[in-house]
Amino acid sequence: MSTGKRLWVYALHYKKLLIIGIALMTVAVAADLAGPLIAKKIIDEHIVGVVDGAPLDFEPIAILLGVFFTLAIVSAVFRYGEYLLLQKAANRVIQKMRNDVYKHIQTLPIRYFDNLPAGKVVARITNDTEAIRELYVTVLSQFASSAMYITGIYVALFFLNWKMAAITLFVLPLLYIWMILYRKYAAKYNHIVREKVSDMNAMINESIQGMTIIQAFRREEQMHEEFDVVNREHYKYQNKLLYLDAGTSHNLVSVIRSMTFVFFIWYFGGASLTATSVISVGVLYAFVDYITRLFNPVTGVVNQLAKLEQALVAAERVFRLLDRSGEVVSDKKIERYMGDVRFDDVWFAYKEQEYVLKRISFEAKQGETVALVGHTGSGKSSIMNLLFRFYDVSKGTITIDGIDIQDLPRQTVRDHMGIVLQDPYLFTGTIESNVSLGDPRISREKVQASLDAVGGDRVLKHLPKGIDEPVIEKGSTLSSGQRQLISFARALAFDPAILILDEATSNIDTETEEIIQHAMAVLKKGRTTFIIAHRLSTIKSADRILVLDNGKIAEQGTHEELVALGGRYEQMYRLQSGVTLDSKVE
Repeated sequence: MSTGKRLWVYALHYKKLLIIGIALMTVAVAADLAGPLIAKKIIDEHIVGVVDGAPLDFEPIAILLGVFFTLAIVSAVFRYGEYLLLQKAANRVIQKMRNDVYKHIQTLPIRYFDNLPAGKVVARITNDTEAIRELYVTVLSQFASSAMYITGIYVALFFLNWKMAAITLFVLPLLYIWMILYRKYAAKYNHIVREKVSDMNAMINESIQGMTIIQAFRREEQMHEEFDVVNREHYKYQNKLLYLDAGTSHNLVSVIRSMTFVFFIWYFGGASLTATSVISVGVLYAFVDYITRLFNPVTGVVNQLAKLEQALVAAERVFRLLDRSGEVVSDKKIERYMGDVRFDDVWFAYKEQEYVLKRISFEAKQGETVALVGHTGSGKSSIMNLLFRFYDVSKGTITIDGIDIQDLPRQTVRDHMGIVLQDPYLFTGTIESNVSLGDPRISREKVQASLDAVGGDRVLKHLPKGIDEPVIEKGSTLSSGQRQLISFARALAFDPAILILDEATSNIDTETEEIIQHAMAVLKKGRTTFIIAHRLSTIKSADRILVLDNGKIAEQGTHEELVALGGRYEQMYRLQSGVTLDSKVE
């Protein structure tokens, strides 16, 4: 389906408002265009007679003037109603489109966002939909109004004198040819302009997120230069559009208007020389009035072409995002897991054939704690990404309680899982809302209990408003320990059967780490817990430790077994604990 048709389908969601608005517009246009005909009647039937010596009769003139004034009021009132309805319909269409885009983004796989800067996604939802709004609010109403005016004017012209009206028909093909030529160049320029706007949004978003690093490493000037390059490119093509619009819109209409009056005067002058083709003064007045009025909608159409093209390009970008295959968010519920997890010969690649996990097989029983260790890039986080179904396996199977997780909707798989990330993300709101995430099943008491269970009361006790303490974006006003504990409480509040701690203690001070370790000793009972850790001292009590190397399980066993084995784990442990390689393990 073409972009234009899809925009039309969106408009049809509010067809009642549009139909009533267009009906009001039709009445307003008809009332407005009746004016010159009434003026013609007054001139030809009442004023010309006075010039020839006949007595002036004020009564019919007063009636006609009253009709003229009444029609002007009707036109104004109906125009007001039409404006309100069409604007309301346009705003509702864009509201629905923005909701659809935002909702669709939630269904897209994590893989989609790997290579797409956040700023570009934001540009689709805000900047591009705002450009489309201009299409519905201004462009379409202008085109509809102009089409009605032009049609009505030509009907009136042919009613008055078909030969003179035929002279003005050349305006239509000229206008059509201009629209084709304009769109040919404007489409190219607008694509580049919209893309550069997205690039700038992405750069601004990245700069704000990384402002600490930029200033710490004195990269302000470099970032400004990089932004300036994109901004100059945007300016360049904006200017090309400006030259295209300025050189044609007003000038084009002026030239066509002049040509029309030249032809009209030429015809009128020739006709007035023959006795058989006498044209009345009223007809002449009406013709001049209608021809003058004809170029108001023509000007309106030409002036809206730029916004039309911008909107179509923006709509194309929005629909391209909507066309990305997503998954319907499922509300299917299943009974809480026991928590038996099994990886069976799992292979996985972010890019085709470039496997980051190879032949991964292990089992985690209900209530066990399994730790994943290894150097950066060894595949620890990839295993957890697969378990959460942020990505799907390339080969092999992952089962929970014997059920292949790919046989369940992604949301269902995650319903009984909890996760705490190395860099926890907090949303704007309060501590309470960040723990409950607005889930009605999690009461205020449960939020407080979850915070208490992880030792949050000791870390958060200095906050003036307690769990009602405001949290701004990413929780930047809180310490890393406070953010981590809130994230930990969030996971526990949902009472997961499977708990994942992804480097959850790497950014926490020793005192806070002790609080979490103590809480975990109590809370991991009955849960299958996965811990991804760099600090090996935090996983000594794990039931099983998997040592990953280059996407494979190199070693596995308990802490004592692996140290006794004298392999990779022993080397990492000795290096971290400061024990020399020659020392003997007690």
